[in-house]
Amino acid sequence: MGSAAITQFDPVALGRHENAAWVGYYRRQWRLVLGSAWGLVRNGFGLNRLQSVRGAWYVLRANQAWAPYPDNDPERARELMRRFYALAARVHGLPFDPGRAAELEVDWWRAHRVLQHEPSPSRRHSGHAGHSDDVEDAELVASLTALYAYVYDAAPAAVRPAAQLRSRAMQLSDAWVARGCDPLDPALREQQNTLVASYRSLRRAVEPSSG
Repeated sequence: MGSAAITQFDPVALGRHENAAWVGYYRRQWRLVLGSAWGLVRNGFGLNRLQSVRGAWYVLRANQAWAPYPDNDPERARELMRRFYALAARVHGLPFDPGRAAELEVDWWRAHRVLQHEPSPSRRHSGHAGHSDDVEDAELVASLTALYAYVYDAAPAAVRPAAQLRSRAMQLSDAWVARGCDPLDPALREQQNTLVASYRSLRRAVEPSSG
């Protein structure tokens, strides 16, 4: 299992920060994204305050490189995420290859973008995609599973439930975006709760005490 430095995170804090980051991303409120990214990298990767500022900047700039559609810059996004993962690996002596981690990170961004911009008829008509293990979401779940298994050195089967829940949260986010990105939409609470559940599942799968 992964290092305790990156596995003993607070699922509630991570779910709250990621929820806010998604709201900021889709509303193009980059200051909110930066603040939320700081919380994500500090809580999720055990970095100190200064390291978290640097890591959050990499994450912000990677998201800004990725954000335009369809003319984004995947190579720039991967390079910035490589720098982020290199920082985390260096601080904690983690054994993974930052370049490979960045490839896996940006791959789930790609898989989600396909679902978001090229949805199946059932996804379009329902407003969201139903269950996170639907066949149409299989590539996104597989991509998230691969990232978790690699970064946390965990069995794919153990982290797949967390990936499924995070995919479900993205379905809720996509429906929120389709409704106009209202920051007061009460559905954002369900989105946040689903992210918290995902991180709880992930922590159970990867923390050293789990086996």
